[in-house]
Amino acid sequence: MKKYIPNLLTLGNLLCGTIATIFAIKGDFFATAILVMLGILFDFFDGFAARMLKVQGELGKQLDSLADMVTSGVVPGIVMMQMLVNALDIDAVGYFGVDEYGATGSNLPYIGLLLTLGAGYRLAKFNIDERQSDSFIGVPTPAMSLFVISLPLIAQFDKESFLIGFIENQYFLILITILFTYLMNAEIPLFSLKFKNFYFKDNVIKYVFLALSVILIVTLKIVAIPMIILSYVVLSIVNNSDKKLSSK
Repeated sequence: MKKYIPNLLTLGNLLCGTIATIFAIKGDFFATAILVMLGILFDFFDGFAARMLKVQGELGKQLDSLADMVTSGVVPGIVMMQMLVNALDIDAVGYFGVDEYGATGSNLPYIGLLLTLGAGYRLAKFNIDERQSDSFIGVPTPAMSLFVISLPLIAQFDKESFLIGFIENQYFLILITILFTYLMNAEIPLFSLKFKNFYFKDNVIKYVFLALSVILIVTLKIVAIPMIILSYVVLSIVNNSDKKLSSK
C-alpha cells in the first residue's frame, strides 16, 4: 500500500493544477494562486514521501513531471496571457483573432504561452538529466510558476507597490516571459534546498537564503514572492562563482 502514497500525492498536484487552469481562464487569480501553491506543496511532499518510504521509481518520476507540466507549466502560461490582455486593455474575447462583432483582436497575449513551452522542454530534459539529482540546472518550473502567479496578486492586493507600474506594462511582461523561458533551460546550476545534514558550514548558502526569505516576507509581504525567486537565482550565481574561485 505504501508504494501508492507518493503517487496519490502527485495526483493531488495534478488535480490542483487542473482546477487552477479553469480559474486562470476565468481570470480568478487568487483562487489560481491558492491552488498552484497547494499543488506545489503536494509536489514537495510526494518526493519526500517516496524517499522516506523508499519507494522511488520510474513511474513516480514520470507522473511527477506530467503533474508539474499542468500546475507549473500550463497555468502560469495562461496567467501571463491574461495579464497581457489586461495590460493591452483589449477585449478578452477578441484577443483570439476576431471577436463576435468581427473586430480584430490582438494575438500578442499568446506570447505568454512561451512559459508553457519552456516548462515542457525543461521537464523533459530533467527526466533524462542525471546531473540534477542533488541540485538543479536552470530555474525549476515551480519557482517560475510562483513568480508569475504572484504578479497579479500584487496588482490586486498591494496597489501601492513599486512594482505596479511594471506589472501593468506589456513590455515588462514580455521581458519576464522571455527571461524565465530562457532561465528554465539555461545551463545555470542552482542549489537545492534538500538538507543532507544541518551543519552550518555545509549549508551556508541555504541558511542565508532561508534567512533572507523570512526578512523579505516580513518586510514586503506578498511582494516578497518574486523577490525571493530572484534572490534564489542571484545567490546561486554568486555561489557558483565562489566555488570556481575556491577551486583555482
